[in-house]
Amino acid sequence: MKIVIPGGTGQVGGILKRALGAAGHEVVTLTRRPPREGEVRWDGKTLGPWAAAVDGSDVVINLAGRSVSCRYTAANLRDMMDSRVDSARVVGAAIADAARPPRVWLQMSTATVYAHRFDAPNDEATGLIGGTEAGVPDYWAYSVAIAKAWERAQRQAETPATRKVALRSAMVMSPDPGGVFAVLLGLARLGLGGPVAGGAQYVSWIHEHDFVRAVEFLMDREDITGPVNLAAPQPLPQRAFMRTLRSAWGVPVGLPATRWMAEVGAFALRSDTELLLKSRRVVPGRLTRANFDFQYARWPQAADELVRRVRERVGGGFPARR
Repeated sequence: MKIVIPGGTGQVGGILKRALGAAGHEVVTLTRRPPREGEVRWDGKTLGPWAAAVDGSDVVINLAGRSVSCRYTAANLRDMMDSRVDSARVVGAAIADAARPPRVWLQMSTATVYAHRFDAPNDEATGLIGGTEAGVPDYWAYSVAIAKAWERAQRQAETPATRKVALRSAMVMSPDPGGVFAVLLGLARLGLGGPVAGGAQYVSWIHEHDFVRAVEFLMDREDITGPVNLAAPQPLPQRAFMRTLRSAWGVPVGLPATRWMAEVGAFALRSDTELLLKSRRVVPGRLTRANFDFQYARWPQAADELVRRVRERVGGGFPARR
């Protein structure tokens, strides 16, 4: 198949390109930077010659959007909104104009669309959409607004010949340098991977292999449209999540952090505390009902596998697990 991935130069795009290319598919990436082999330049907001790559393709997987790994200033939040909505709109326009439109358009979304909560998990049918929770920073509602506008741009696109799925993805865990797992493992290795603000907030995650397998599953399932949660079926509190990661690496202790310490740490990492403090208790209701089989349903199993691959990549340069 020919698969086009707008915004596919980030970590998640790299994961998909490796896996889909290895499976024998032709993968074309749309990028804002100077293109390399297999890449086509676009600006993410206007139609152009790049639309020829979409015409005649089988699948479009739109990952475009400014990284959330930044300080949530007003300017950055606007950039997150514009980059996601503009790219979804123009991908929809390219599909609508195509003489041979793709059969499916998978649009990246986010599990952040759900409410900050501890009492019950969020699935697609019964989950609470966020934005009105009490006792959380006001700008968290803007993150939810971004997710809703992102999905709305896809939903409103006039693409009757193309099935549309919104991928409400949790954090994708991969041993690749620079990703969220690398950041969390780095904290654990330094002994800083303890509870943050008590650690009761839930962490939703998905192993990179299951992320790819879920994407392939949704490419083939003609009966599934609309939002789908891409998350392992067992989210867990942050304190347990990091305790398991420390155990996988062999670090016995993780220093706890208060809310204000998290603010300092997030500032140093040029990130935002929402990524640490929001309780994302998200479960894959539709994938489970469709009998999708997770290879990594439990975090201890996933953490052990990811740590093993990190150690293999660095050639045994880190101490063995105790």
